[in-house]
Amino acid sequence: MATDNLSEPVPSEPVDPHADLSSVLPMTAETRDGHLWVGGVDMVELAREAGTALYVMDEEQIRHQLREFRKWTTFHWKDVETVYAAKAFMCKAICRVVHEEGCMVLCASGGELAIALAAGVPASRVQVHGNNKTPAEIREAVLARVDRIVADSLLELERISAVAVELGVEQPVLLRVTPGIRPDTHGYIQTGQEDSKFGFGLNHGLALAGVKRACELPGIDFAGLHMHIGSQIFALQSYSKAIEVMVEFMAEVQRETSCPVRDLDVGGGIGIKYGLADEPSTIEQFGKVVVDGIKEECERHGLTVPRILIEPGRAVVANAGITLYTVGVVKDIPGIRTYVAVDGGMTDNIRPALYGARYECLVANKADQPRTEVVTIAGKHCETGDLIARDTPVQPPETGDIIAVCATGAYCHSMASNYNKQVRPAVVFVRDGEARVVVRRETYDDLMRCDTE
Repeated sequence: MATDNLSEPVPSEPVDPHADLSSVLPMTAETRDGHLWVGGVDMVELAREAGTALYVMDEEQIRHQLREFRKWTTFHWKDVETVYAAKAFMCKAICRVVHEEGCMVLCASGGELAIALAAGVPASRVQVHGNNKTPAEIREAVLARVDRIVADSLLELERISAVAVELGVEQPVLLRVTPGIRPDTHGYIQTGQEDSKFGFGLNHGLALAGVKRACELPGIDFAGLHMHIGSQIFALQSYSKAIEVMVEFMAEVQRETSCPVRDLDVGGGIGIKYGLADEPSTIEQFGKVVVDGIKEECERHGLTVPRILIEPGRAVVANAGITLYTVGVVKDIPGIRTYVAVDGGMTDNIRPALYGARYECLVANKADQPRTEVVTIAGKHCETGDLIARDTPVQPPETGDIIAVCATGAYCHSMASNYNKQVRPAVVFVRDGEARVVVRRETYDDLMRCDTE
């Protein structure tokens, strides 16, 4: 969690008031008559009609990203599946889009599985993950006959086996392995290092013991291996190193067991552009490094290339999304900073408080003007750290203006809360000049729906 002194300015490069924000905005974003438009829809008018705070998603960009992942992975190998990591942004509408684009859905809880199935995604196009699945979640997954369950421990293997035997089925399972790779990203989103709550470590023979147990348990069809080294990764060398480790382990599995590794799931984590200075890899580069890397390592070890799975989440939806807020109080503290308070904050975007995340922002109704003011955009919640963007350039803000925060499509809606009993925002998909509400705004009645007295 960020622990810096909030009274100190954030170090930054000199501000260019005319900087082009197109690289962090949705792909269909444009300026018309001074307003920000996305998907052929005026964001200022949408904010006034649908209310704020408001999540807006560019459906065309979501579809484009899914197609790009499929294109640049299958370009290098015929048998690659793109599995959307739904934890990044989950609702029935996104599940339908993912399925329509020929991709699978990754669910990390029973709730996510229920939503995917309710959206009409066939269970055969769903994978179930999680480091501590409850017995009920395991039963739901086996009953549904999902494509794969990713087992995270010996206890999970035993539980999957018991349910599968009871139901008279064989459940395909991947074993999650921690390859001992620590990518250069925030500590909270590193997941592939040896000291991790996730998966089976390679040291001390733990992963091999897990594979052997999976191969001998009744009701389990050992299908292969899974890894996920972290999130928001810019350096593709981390994937290359992890792939070397995983394919070497595949060779060990082949030597030590009679179970073939039919699948190798390399997880997701490719970084995206939040700030103008960020330089993430392209999907084309990611596809080449991952798929060619697996092919080359398999050839080196004399192995058959398995079905390859990738799990993009943030890279599918983050830059497709913006959040719209209405400016309330503008408070100038001479010699210190100007606070611009909006009608949302940490309940709809916890990432700045949790990770110290930074965002680019603009005034949507002044989109054609230079961003000449450096302000701190503050939320409305009872926390000093409830700051959406610190010391960020924007057009001169006034009460009633509409602020657009860029690249909020991932891990904002999905991590939203009701702190201070704030209702969670609606989600609107825009495409070809049409806007449709896919998740309605909560009401005060929703806040009390589970109360029993």
